[in-house]
Amino acid sequence: MVRSLTKRLLLTRLPGPCIAPLLVSGLLLLLLLPACTGQKKQAAYTIGFSQCIESDAWRRTMLEGMKKELAFHPGVQFIYRQANGNSQQQEAQVKELLQKHIDLLIISPNEAAPLTPVVEEAFRKGIPVIVVDRKIATPLYTAYVGGDNYEIGKMAGQYAVNLLNGKGKIIEITGLPKSSPAIERRQGFADAIKNYPGLQIIRQVNGEWLQQTAQQELAKIAPQYPDVNLVFAHNDMMSLGTYEVYKNSGLTKPYIIGVDGLPATGMKFVAGKMTTATMLYPTGGEEAIRIAMKILNKENVAKENLLQTTVIDSTNVRIMQLQAAKTASQQQQIERQQSMLKEQQRIYNNQRTLVYILVLSLILSLILGGLAFYSLRENRKISKKLQAQNQEILDHQAQLVAMSEKAKAANEAKVNFFTNISHEFRTPLTLILGPMEELLANSKNSYHTNQTLGLIQKNVIRLLRLVNQLMDFRKIEVDKMKLRAAETDLITFTAEIIQSYKSIAQKRNIDLRLITKERQLLVWMDITMLDKVIFNLLSNAFKFTKDNGYVHIYISKNEPGSQAIMKIEDNGVGMSKDAIDHAFDVFYQGEYENYKGSGLGLALSKELIGLHKGTITVSSEKWKGTRFEISLPLGNAHLEKDEMTESVQESSQAVLYEHEKIYTADLKTETSIKTETEESPAEKTHTVLIIEDNADLRQFLVNKLSGQYEILEADNGQYALQQAFDYVPDLIICDVVIPGKDGMALTHIFKNDVRTSHIPVVLLTAKTAMEQQIEGMKNRADAYITKPFNVLLLQQTIKSLLDNRARLKEHFTGELPTGLKTQTISKPDRKFINEFSALVESNLSNEDFTVETICKHIGISRVQLYRKVKALLNVNVNDYILNTRLQKAKYFLKNEDTPIGEIASKTGFSSSAYFSSVFKTKVGITPKEYREK
Repeated sequence: MVRSLTKRLLLTRLPGPCIAPLLVSGLLLLLLLPACTGQKKQAAYTIGFSQCIESDAWRRTMLEGMKKELAFHPGVQFIYRQANGNSQQQEAQVKELLQKHIDLLIISPNEAAPLTPVVEEAFRKGIPVIVVDRKIATPLYTAYVGGDNYEIGKMAGQYAVNLLNGKGKIIEITGLPKSSPAIERRQGFADAIKNYPGLQIIRQVNGEWLQQTAQQELAKIAPQYPDVNLVFAHNDMMSLGTYEVYKNSGLTKPYIIGVDGLPATGMKFVAGKMTTATMLYPTGGEEAIRIAMKILNKENVAKENLLQTTVIDSTNVRIMQLQAAKTASQQQQIERQQSMLKEQQRIYNNQRTLVYILVLSLILSLILGGLAFYSLRENRKISKKLQAQNQEILDHQAQLVAMSEKAKAANEAKVNFFTNISHEFRTPLTLILGPMEELLANSKNSYHTNQTLGLIQKNVIRLLRLVNQLMDFRKIEVDKMKLRAAETDLITFTAEIIQSYKSIAQKRNIDLRLITKERQLLVWMDITMLDKVIFNLLSNAFKFTKDNGYVHIYISKNEPGSQAIMKIEDNGVGMSKDAIDHAFDVFYQGEYENYKGSGLGLALSKELIGLHKGTITVSSEKWKGTRFEISLPLGNAHLEKDEMTESVQESSQAVLYEHEKIYTADLKTETSIKTETEESPAEKTHTVLIIEDNADLRQFLVNKLSGQYEILEADNGQYALQQAFDYVPDLIICDVVIPGKDGMALTHIFKNDVRTSHIPVVLLTAKTAMEQQIEGMKNRADAYITKPFNVLLLQQTIKSLLDNRARLKEHFTGELPTGLKTQTISKPDRKFINEFSALVESNLSNEDFTVETICKHIGISRVQLYRKVKALLNVNVNDYILNTRLQKAKYFLKNEDTPIGEIASKTGFSSSAYFSSVFKTKVGITPKEYREK
C-alpha cells in the first residue's frame, strides 16, 4: 500500500503550488505508517464502580485490587463513587454513572432492597452489571463476584463447635441487618450450631460493620453476660472492638472469631492474640475486573463466581502473613517495572518524534528552496501585471477627476438654477399676496369669501417663507450672507418679537412670558438674522404646545459673564430621541403630534447662530416639553471689522413686521360659522368622517361638505379609529400621511373590522405614484384621489359611492334577506349578514330572543348593530326579526297542517291572539284566512 501511494504521488501532474503540500502530506504519512501499524489499538471502555462505603480496610483493599488489575488494561476508563453507607446516596450515584454512558457497572450495594430498582434499570438498558461482595434482591444482573457468606458463617460455626466442644454461650455481633452478607453469615452460623443444643446464642448485637459501633453496643451488655464463652463478629474490625471491650472492662476475655482475614487487620489481630481466629473473606477486586473485561470482550462468564475461603488461627497465621507479604512485594515489583516501561516508552517516543522532525525539516528545506525559486519567477510575472494595472488605475483616476469636475459644475449649475427659480418665485407670490390683501380689506365680502381668501393668503405666506429660507441657505453655502452686527439690547429686541404672539397666546390661553433679571443686555448681533431664529423657535413652541400650556423665554448671562444665554421653553408634546439627534439636519422632517416640518427652519437657525459665533442646543422629553438654548458671545472681539456696523438698521421695525406676518401665519386658525343658508341637521341623511392632519385643509373640506353631510373630524390615526367605531359614519375621507397609523393602515383596519367594513373609504393624498395607488386599492379603498384635487370631483365621488351603497341596500332588502348571495358585497359584510340572519333563523321560536342577545353573540354594541344593519339592509333590527318570523309563519300556514297556536309558538309569539293581531296588521288578513286562500 505504501509503494502504491508513493507511485501515485510521483505520477500525478499538478501545478507547482499544489505539489509541495501533497509531498509533505505523503512523506508524513510514510513516516507515521510504521508506527501506526506496529501498535495494536485496544478498544476503549468505561467501567463505573459504585462502592457502598470506603471507611474500612477491607473495602480499600478491594479498590486497590481493582486498580492493580486495571494496570493491565490501559485503554479502560475507571469511574469510582462511594456512598458512605447511605443507600439513597448510592442510588443517586449509580444514576449519575448511567448518565455518563458507561459500558459496564460494578456495584457493591449498601443494602439489597433499596438498590434493587436502579440495578434493574441499568440491566434493562443493556448495561452489564457485576455485583460484588453483597447480593441484590433480583436476578437481573450479569455476574456476582464474592465469597460465599453462608459458607463463611457455617465455617465460623463449625470452628466454634470445635473450640467449645459443643457447649457454651455465644454473643453474635452482626453487620447491617438488611445487608446480604449479614443475613447469610448469620444464617450459616446458626445452621452450623443448631445440632448442638449445648451451644446457645444468648444475644445478637448490631455493630453496623463498624468497630466503634460494635464496641459501644457490646459495652452496654457485656457486664450482663460475664460467663459468655465466645463472641462471633461478622468482620475483623468489630472483633477488634470486642477485644477492646473485654480488655478495658476487666471481664474474662472469651474466644473471639472475626471475618475478613486481611493482612493488616485480621491476620494481625490473630498474630497478636487479640482475636482467636478469622475467616478469610477475599475482596474479589482483581476477579471483578477480570470478569468485567471478559464480558466487554463478549466472552462467556459464569453468573455466580464464588471465592474460596479458609480459617486463619494461631496454627497458620504466620504462613498466611508470609504469603501476603510476598504477594505485596511482587506487586510492588510489577508496579516498578510498569513505571520503567512507561519511562522507556516515553523516551522512545521523544526520540522518534525528534527523528521525524529532523527528517521533515530537511524535506521542508528542500521544498521551500524550490518554492522560493518558483515564487521568484511568479513575482516577476505579477510585477509586470501590477505595473499594467497601476497604469490603468491612473488612467481611470484621471477620468474620475475630469468627471468629478463636470459633476461639480453640473451640480453648481443646478443649485444656481434652483436658487434663481426660488428668487423668481418671490415676484409672483408678491403679486398674489398684494391683491389678496386688498380683497381681504373689502368690507363687502361674505364670510365664506373672506374665509377662502384667508386660506389662500396663509398658504401664499407659507410659500414665501419657504422660498426665503431656501435663498438664505444658498447665500450661506456660497458665503454671500454677511453678518452686519450692531450693538443691540437683547431684552428689548426679544420683548418686541414676543408682542407679535400676544394675541395668539390670549386666544389659546397660553402663558407667554419673558423672564430675566437683567435690565439691559447689550449684544452685538444682526437683527435681520436673529429675529428669524427667535420667530422660528417661538412659532415651533406655539405649534407643539396645547391650549392652556406655557411658553417661557429666559434671558441671562453665564457665570463668567462672557456670554448671553437665551432659553425658549414650552410644555408641549416634546421630541423623541431620534428627532433630537437630527433636529438641526437640513431637510429632516420630524413628525410631532399633528405637525410636519419642512426641515429648513431649525437648520437655518443653527447656521445663523453660527455666523454670530454662538451655539444653539435642544433638550426635550416626549410629552413633557422642549427647551432650546442659544448662547451668544458678549462684546465684539469675536467679530471681524467688516461684520460690524455703527448702528441698528433703520428698517428694523419693517423687518420685524414682515417676519411677524410670515412666521405667525400658520398659528392663526379660523373656525367655521354656520350661516342661515346651510341645511339643517334634519335634512342631512349621511355622515362623513374627515381624517386629515393639516388643519387648514381639514377646515376647507368641512366648509365644502358640511352643507350636504353631517361632518366628523379627526387629525390622527388613533382618534380616527375612535370616531369611526363610536359613530359608524356613512363614508370616510382619509389622508394617507397622518400621525399615528397612516391612511393605508387605517383603511386595512376599517375594511377588516365587522363594525366598519361596509363603509366606503376615499384616500386623499399627495402620493401620486402608480405603486402607491395600487397599494391603496389592495387595502380595498373605494377611491384614490391625489392632491391637488378638484373639489367637484371629490363631491361627485362621495355622491356616487353613497348612491351605489343605497342601491346595494335595496338589492338586499327587496324581500327578506334569508338567502342572500351576491358577489358585489365585500367578504366581511357578507359574513356579517350570513351570521346575523343565521342567528335570527335559529332563534325564531325563542320568545326571549332580543337585540342584546345578538350583540353578545356577534360582539358589537347595540348602536353599532343598529347602524350596521341599517347601512347594509336598510331595515331596523326589530323589524327584521319580526318580518322573518312572519315569513316563517307564512311558510307553515301554506305548507303544513300545524295548528295556528303551535305555529305561533314555533315563530316566537307569546300567544296565538298576539300572533293573529300582528299577522293581520302586517299582512292585511288573519292567519286562518291566509291558510284558506
